[in-house]
Amino acid sequence: MKRKRLSWELIPVIFTLAGPTMLEQLMQTAVQYADTFMVGSLGTAATAAVGSTTTVNWLVGSTVYSLGVGFLAYIAQAMGAGEREKAAHATAQAVLCTVIVGAFTTAVTLGLSPFIPKWMHADPAICEVASRYFFILYAPMLFRTASMIFGVCLRAAGDTKTPMRVSVLVNALNVALNFLLIYSPRQIGIFGVSLTLPGAGLGVIGAGLASAAAFTVGGVLMTAALFRHPVISPKGYGFRPDKAVLRPCLKVALPNMFQRFFTSLGYVVFAGMINSLGSAATAAHTIANTVESAFYIPGYGMQTAAATLAGNCIGAKDTVRLKNMSRMIQLSEIALMVVSGGLLFAFAPQLVSLFSKDEQVITLCSTVLRMVALSEPFYGVSIITEGMLQGAGKTTMPFVFNIISMWGVRIVGTFICVTYCGMGLVSAWACMIGNNMLLLVLFRVYYLKFFLPKQLAPAPEK
Repeated sequence: MKRKRLSWELIPVIFTLAGPTMLEQLMQTAVQYADTFMVGSLGTAATAAVGSTTTVNWLVGSTVYSLGVGFLAYIAQAMGAGEREKAAHATAQAVLCTVIVGAFTTAVTLGLSPFIPKWMHADPAICEVASRYFFILYAPMLFRTASMIFGVCLRAAGDTKTPMRVSVLVNALNVALNFLLIYSPRQIGIFGVSLTLPGAGLGVIGAGLASAAAFTVGGVLMTAALFRHPVISPKGYGFRPDKAVLRPCLKVALPNMFQRFFTSLGYVVFAGMINSLGSAATAAHTIANTVESAFYIPGYGMQTAAATLAGNCIGAKDTVRLKNMSRMIQLSEIALMVVSGGLLFAFAPQLVSLFSKDEQVITLCSTVLRMVALSEPFYGVSIITEGMLQGAGKTTMPFVFNIISMWGVRIVGTFICVTYCGMGLVSAWACMIGNNMLLLVLFRVYYLKFFLPKQLAPAPEK
């Protein structure tokens, strides 16, 4: 049997696209670590107040981001086919969608902010501060929408460095404002010299204000970057709705939006069940999500590269390159996730202790992190496969797979374990791992049996 030749020459191409995105996500995760560390220093209640609405943040953010996936597929395929004007026209339509979606989500999130912590079963003692934190976080939602969707457009055109640079600046600003707004004025000693650091002493509210200011700056910078782009700048193109562009973009985006909405809604329901277990479980879950996010950076960085390259290959009708790229990016992903999973397993207690000194939280959090560390390489394959399908404009089956696995395994399983069996956080994370393993099976079967053979089939003669 003839052995398959590995296309090692694709590795530089893959990492040129994935590298800046990984660095961008690393910076975002570093800020998330800093936020959690600084808020965690205020106590378990403060951590729980911020964490009680985290999954709602995912729901809103991922649903808005998914709109950009439609433009990603359209722009990547247009660039692969050499149709640059078509790609630029699509970014003008992305600007229109950003304004509409950003205004709508701002109105909805601000209007619901008083009720969300209660719906999330947060401890009544933290509901008021959690509600105020959520309101502040979503006041600049139009700018957040611009940052997400315009960043996707730039990456689809092969420019992953600009979103990375914007992210670095925004995250640095967030951390600096955190120091100024969270803590009260305090004395520190450096080389025997006593210095007074300024501080507003706003605690959780200060963390929200810091993030809101950073989001605003990020939206402005990403908008400026898009309009200055030499290839896909929307300047000179009309912003009136164009069905010829919006129809194919929305055909890809809507299934992805529904997928992200209902899976994120699953996260909300999942977190609500965990919140009902008490503040210690909520704090452990919040910290575990924060720690875990750093170790998924290789996966989601590679997903962006997979989506862009798959779209380029399909736009150029280069099926051989598509197959070779697919093989190499998946092998690279597995190798990276094996390393990251091993590090997470080995250093889980030390990482958790950065965010909490509560022994119960540290023990519980370390246990669930070591459980999920073992499943990371498998989940990474699903992430990459989904990215390639997004670049190809195939988002319906990922929607179906995610709904089945999220609601059929994670939600139902956690409900049974927590409600009827009296089990705790460990059982909930076991159900989450089951969710991820089912995704692996569903994506691989679909990719190998249906997607790849169809893409490699010769075009029908006219």
